[in-house]
Parts: sequence; structure tokens; C-alpha cells
Amino acid sequence: MVIKANQPLAYRMRPKILDDFVGQEHLVGKGKPLRVMLENRNIPVSLIFWGPPGCGKTTLARLISLLTDSEFIELSAVNAGKKDVEIAMNKSRLMHKNTILFLDEIHRFNKAQQDFLLPYVESGQIRLIGATTENPSFEVISPLLSRSRVFILNNLTEMDILRIIDMALERDGALNGIKIGAEEKKAIANLSNGDARNALNVLEMAASLVSSLDSKEITRDVIINSVQKTLRYDKNGEEHYNIISAMHKSMRDSDVQASVYWVMRMIEAGEDAEYIIRRMIRFASEDIGNANPDALRIAIAGLDAVRFLGYPECNTALIQVATYLASSVKSNKVYEAVNKAKEDIARTGNLPVPLHIRNAPTDLMKEIGYGKGYKYAHDFKDAKVEQEHLPDELKDAKYYTPTDRGFEKVIKERMDEIDKGKS
Repeated sequence: MVIKANQPLAYRMRPKILDDFVGQEHLVGKGKPLRVMLENRNIPVSLIFWGPPGCGKTTLARLISLLTDSEFIELSAVNAGKKDVEIAMNKSRLMHKNTILFLDEIHRFNKAQQDFLLPYVESGQIRLIGATTENPSFEVISPLLSRSRVFILNNLTEMDILRIIDMALERDGALNGIKIGAEEKKAIANLSNGDARNALNVLEMAASLVSSLDSKEITRDVIINSVQKTLRYDKNGEEHYNIISAMHKSMRDSDVQASVYWVMRMIEAGEDAEYIIRRMIRFASEDIGNANPDALRIAIAGLDAVRFLGYPECNTALIQVATYLASSVKSNKVYEAVNKAKEDIARTGNLPVPLHIRNAPTDLMKEIGYGKGYKYAHDFKDAKVEQEHLPDELKDAKYYTPTDRGFEKVIKERMDEIDKGKS
């Protein structure tokens, strides 16, 4: 691999030997599975690397190619298609050594494109190494997944990033004479989100900003001017669902502080404000229900605020709703009722409506018994009447039971508070 001076620092710093690879000790540490494979110079199956950006997926794939003396063909599923795979396969046939096809962002390939890869993987014509930031269980077809070994890569730690920064300062000629203190290195590591590429990009930008200065010293102000911090949040990807799950569970567990944090993570990442408030409205009925009927009203008021204000002004409304829901008494009785009724409907099908509660607008309907024996509730004390409303097969079914602190109790408590205030 020829390194050119005009290539990005992150590219120039890609290691040539396994000992220079930083992080992922659970995979490449002494005695760990991937290291054992590489020391034996044998990759018996195709591989899928699943992990966040900048954690070393591409670097590992290139190292595997070097250490197993394989031809390396790199494609990105973002812009590659079936024709590109065909060209790569034809090229591999001309090689007189093993070929690795590295497919970056493999989750971007649709089912048909992945199916097209399958025969080449099965025949052993190529070793596939796929890289993805998304859960391969959802994004990679089962036949391809079953023929591959999935390795999970983690975010790099602060110590990992610091080591990479030190290696760059020591080894890269373009950084000769650049001065940077320990605290400034830590600032870069902290701002990188565990992404080595981000860290090296910031370091390179900072170095270019101070290269014309006599001191050539990278300060915190220089770092701030060099960084473009972005939150990892794909609105259609797994992290989207991870964070909305974290918000929901934080509110359910009455953790107000975590609820604020996860909602702000979505806001800062640019999530659709209406999506956030829709999830809160669902939460208000699913996890609070009639234990506190105001929760649903407040969540819906939050929707009005979001639509009226928009970003960024609606952020306080979102946090106001989130903190209210997290602080509220909880009940899932409504949610249970939905599921119990759904199960009975699936089990019993379209049971007929009892005749006595059917409407009877015509004489014929009356003649055949529609509405016969119906008791009009308002003819009874407190409008309460004993009569069956469920089909005979379900007459003993119990779907909803009031909570210990249900609607009636909430109202009574409020009335008691009003009475105390008057006295």
C-alpha cells in the first residue's frame, strides 16, 4: 500500500502490522479469536465486522489482507451494484492468490444484491469481509449470515484514542514540530466520540491551523475551531431504536434525569420533534393510563406546542412533557387490556353481537329479536345496569381492572385537596 503525502492523516496512519492496531483487545489481544486466525495466516470463513464508525473495521480488513497475502478488492455498498460485484469476481479469477472482497456498509445492499454474492462466498472464490454499523441480524440475509463469522467491534476508549494521537505525532512527518499538551490531547479524545478517524481529522486540521505560527502549538481554542462534533444517530438505523428505547424505559422507571438526557440526545441529533412527542403520547397511555389521566392530555398539549413552535423553541416543551411523564404514577392496565382483548379476538374470531344490545331500526329486526330485553341504563339508579354486553363465549372475560390509584382515586384525592384548601 503506497502512502501519499496528500492523503488524509487517518489513511496514512493505518497500521501495517497487527501490533500497531489499537483497540478491540477482545478480538486481537493475545489468544483472542481473530488474532489466532491471523497468526495462523488462515481465515476459514467470511467475516462481518459490526461496530460504530472509526473503530477499525476497514483497518482490520486491510490488515487481514496483508497478513494472509491476499488480493484486496474494496467496494462500498453505498455506490456499488451487481455490475461492480461481477467485475470484482472476474478480477479475482485472474489472480493467482486468495482474494478478499471488502464490502463496506454491507447493510446498504438489498436482498437481491446480497443473494448475488452468495454463490461466490459458498464456492470459496472470494473471502467476503463485510463492514456494517447496523445489526447484521436485521440487515444481512440469513444464508450469508450463516456462512460468516460476526465480530462485534466497540467504540475506542479515551486511552485508545490518546495512543493513536501519540503514534501519529511520533511517526507522521507532516506533524513534525507540532506541540500539543496532555490536556489538549484529552480534549481531542473526548470530542472524537470513540472514533479514531474523527480524532486524527481534528489533529490534522489543528496542525494545519498552527503550522504557520512560530510556536506551532495546538491550544484548546485551536481544537474548538478544528472540530466538527456530530452525534451518532441514524434516523433509520439501530441507534435510532436504541435511543428511543432508552427514553421509553427511563420514563417507565421514573428516572427523570435519564429521561432528560435521552430526549436531548434525540433533539441534538436532529430527530423529528413530532416523532419524539408521538412516542411520549403512546407512553402516556401505555405506561400511565388512568393512573393519571392528565398525562395523556399533557402529552397531546406537547404535540400542539411542537407544531406551533418548531425547533429549536419546542425543546423545552419536549423536556417538560418528558419530566412530567417520568415523574408520574405508572400503570400498564390499559396496555394489558389491549393485549388480552387482542388475544381473545384472535382466538375466537368474529363472535356475534348479543341480540339484546343490537340496534333495531326496522320492524323486521325487532321481529327477529334485535334489541329485545335491552335495559336502558338511565332508567336505573346512577345509570348502572346489570346486563351482558360480551358474546356468550367471553361473558366471564376480564380485560381491564382499575389500578390501586386509578381515575376515581385521583379525582377523590384532588377533591380532598380542594376541600382542605377551602378550610
